[in-house]
Parts: sequence; structure tokens; C-alpha cells
Amino acid sequence: MKNKKSLIIVIAALFLVILAGCNTKDKTEEAKINKEPYSDQQSLLGTYVQVRIYDDGKEDVLEKAFARVKELGDKITVNEKGSEIDKINEQAGIKPVKVSDDIYPLLKRAYEYSEDSSGGFDMAIGPITQLWHIGFDDARKPSQEEIDQALKLVDYHKVKLNDEEKTVYLEEKGMQLDLGAIAKGFITDEVVKVLKDNGVTTAIVDLGGNVFVLGHSPRGKDMDWNVGIQDPNKARNTVIGTIQESNKTLVTSGIYERFLEVDGEKYHHLFDPKTGYPFDNDIAGVTVITNESIDGDGLSTAVFAMGVKKGLEYAEGLKNVDVIFVTKEDEVFVSKDIEKVFELGKDSGYTMGDRKDLK
Repeated sequence: MKNKKSLIIVIAALFLVILAGCNTKDKTEEAKINKEPYSDQQSLLGTYVQVRIYDDGKEDVLEKAFARVKELGDKITVNEKGSEIDKINEQAGIKPVKVSDDIYPLLKRAYEYSEDSSGGFDMAIGPITQLWHIGFDDARKPSQEEIDQALKLVDYHKVKLNDEEKTVYLEEKGMQLDLGAIAKGFITDEVVKVLKDNGVTTAIVDLGGNVFVLGHSPRGKDMDWNVGIQDPNKARNTVIGTIQESNKTLVTSGIYERFLEVDGEKYHHLFDPKTGYPFDNDIAGVTVITNESIDGDGLSTAVFAMGVKKGLEYAEGLKNVDVIFVTKEDEVFVSKDIEKVFELGKDSGYTMGDRKDLK
């Protein structure tokens, strides 16, 4: 599965490392929280998916969680034939396609984010992502003529949704949806629903760049999880700083780990729907903190498209949204609400940036 993010890269771009200490504590009278979690990790959605459950006696819920990941992944992928998104793309310019109750809400949210970001996030980016195909063996830099032709088909306004019939129609032949920039967030939220529906109160869901910390940390009653922000320039598990959160999702997008190098120049996988090339700005990586992972996914692409200054201003105008930017100049900028709670590592090699210097 792809992401704008195609977010295998995103993992390295600014991947979130969960630094959760553990002591056996009774979280509530109803739930015993274990010192060590029940845990499983599988290679799915083009990344590593890990679920850790701390509630005693809930090991069987792991299987249900991964079943949901696989079910939704099969419906959304554009890299394998037979998915619902693939069927929509095949019928572009021909006829509307009816989709399942699982997928229609995802398409609605994707359209909303395309609108809200003024096309910085465009659900119809498929012709461009398939042309470059970064992250796959056949990745290449297309000619300008190819890019120009593909850009003519990138326009979310030509995606027609019928709420009554739950159908989707792409108005022109050759149009393609690619929901890789938002799909993992959607699936993360669905996995959290599975956990809650099965009585899980304390867990970590990690879909390679999309992390959800459910409940409070096992370190103690009502204690937040201590979450580390991945250094985009170093090996995994090297963090630039930490922040404490509970019942929140942290979603990362970045330019490292998944890229194409041609004639000494690197092209990352986060594409500008207006140019057909990767976004070219001051951002190395961005982490968005929200209540729902699908919002973090959509917003991470949207603010990445805006650059640090406009991205900060945009995020700060939204409710229950915080952002952490890492720039190519090794500076860190955070939204106002978390300025006092984000802790930059003393030996990280990064400095907190001054907003007055942003252009």
C-alpha cells in the first residue's frame, strides 16, 4: 500500500518511538494492567504493524486487530488488483462504482481534506504517484511531458460521491485515486475501535508512522505515555525529544527513508499535486498530534504542503491539533499549546527555532 506519505518512509522521516516504562498497576477496578504487553508485529500495508495490549486476559484481541488491518488493507490498496479502490480506478470515465460501508466514509473524509487543504492533499493524486512509483523496483523519474499529461488527471473536484447510493465516479478516463496518504490513519482508528469494543483500555497501535496511545501508561495510575519523536537523520529509536500524551494519535510524514535518487538528486515520495514533483520546502519531517489518526494523516500532508510557517498557523487555528516540525536546517518548531510540554533532547544536535525567522 502506498502513502504519501507512503509512510514506510514516513516511519524514518519522523517516526514515533514509544518510550513506555512499565510497572504492574491496576488501572481501574475492572482492568488489571500487566507489566509486559501481549504483542504482535506483522509486515502489512507496506510497513511493520505492531499492536501491544497491556490489559490482562486480552491476548486474543490481537488476532482480531490484525484481521481488521488485513481486511481494510485489501479493500484500499492500489498496488494489488481486486481492491475497491482499484475497481473505482478501472471504471474511471465509464460508470460509478458502489463501495462498502467500510470504504465510503474514508472516501468522504479524503474529499473533505482535499477541500480543506485547497488541494495540497488531493485524493486523485494517483496518476502522479503511479508514474514515479517511488518505493517500488520500477521507480523512475518521468519526463516533463509525462508529468504534464498526468497532472491533467489530478483533480479531486472530478471525484463524484453519491451519499445515497454510496457510489464513487471518476469523471475522466485515466483518473486514479490513491488514498495512501490517509489510509493508514483510517485503519489505525478502526483498530482502536476493535480494541475498545473488546474491552481493551491500555494499548499501543503502531502502523509505521501512525501511532495511537490508548489509555494511560502502565507506569502508574493516570500517567501519560512518554512518546519520543524520531530523529529524521538518524537510525531508528534515536529521538530528538519527547512529549507526554494519552488517548492521542501521533502521525508522522517526512522525506527520508523512501526516495528515488537520480543523478545525485534525491526525490522523496510526498508529491505536490500542483507540480507533479515532490514538495520542495523547508520541512524534513512533521508530526501531527490529534484525537483521530485519520485527521493526523490528512493534516500531516496538508501542513507539509504549506511549509513550516503557514503549517504552524494553519494547525493552530484548528481544535485539538498540535504539530512538531523538524526543518532541513536542524531546527524544531512546535505549536503554541505544546511549547511547554515538548522536551528537546539536550544531546539531540537540534535547536528550537525562532518563529521570527520563518518566512
